[in-house]
Amino acid sequence: MDDPSIELKLRRVGNSLGVILPREVLALLGVEAREGEILALERLPDGSGIALRPADDRFAEKLALLRDTMKQYRNALRELSK
Repeated sequence: MDDPSIELKLRRVGNSLGVILPREVLALLGVEAREGEILALERLPDGSGIALRPADDRFAEKLALLRDTMKQYRNALRELSK
């Protein structure tokens, strides 16, 4: 993929909108080009954009555990960040 940007067209899918991802984009994401593959769309930590990546159940479990821990120790983490 020589061009750093790719334009994607929104298409109506039922009551929603969707995009078709070209094979080059799927290859960059490390996604096998097969129907039904699950992707995770996440906001970047600094809020500057979003990231699309293959879904990973183990990662999701670790992220949930981290969020629970951060909630439990919110005050201590806030003091440490000063």
